[in-house]
Amino acid sequence: MRIGELAGRAGTTTRTLRYYESRGLLRARRAENGYRTFDEDDLRLIEQIRTLRDFGFDLEETRPFVDCLRAGHPTGDACPASLAVYRRKLGELDALIGQLQTVRTAVGAQLARAEVEASAELPGGPEPRCELNREDEG
Repeated sequence: MRIGELAGRAGTTTRTLRYYESRGLLRARRAENGYRTFDEDDLRLIEQIRTLRDFGFDLEETRPFVDCLRAGHPTGDACPASLAVYRRKLGELDALIGQLQTVRTAVGAQLARAEVEASAELPGGPEPRCELNREDEG
């Protein structure tokens, strides 16, 4: 198949495929007329790359998966290098989740404090002035 057909079937653009080719992730063969040609294995490579990119992997992190498929494995994650990338990515995600949980706890504490302060205001007293509310000026 030609590059346009591969792009259409993979749900991407020919520009993206040329970029993958320039990075060594996709290897085009050339027909006698000079056109790039691809096959079903190339489609599987692109689908693997797209899936990993959707998961948040950067392009270079997809390389072990592509190499694994090229080595003849039925899936790109059947090789030790691919498994190592999965493990590293899970570690990164766990760290991010930990950071988000810390921020969530801090925001929850701020909300609880603010709610206590707001409920302690005396009825009928002056409205508290918010420095960010420009309507109070004037």
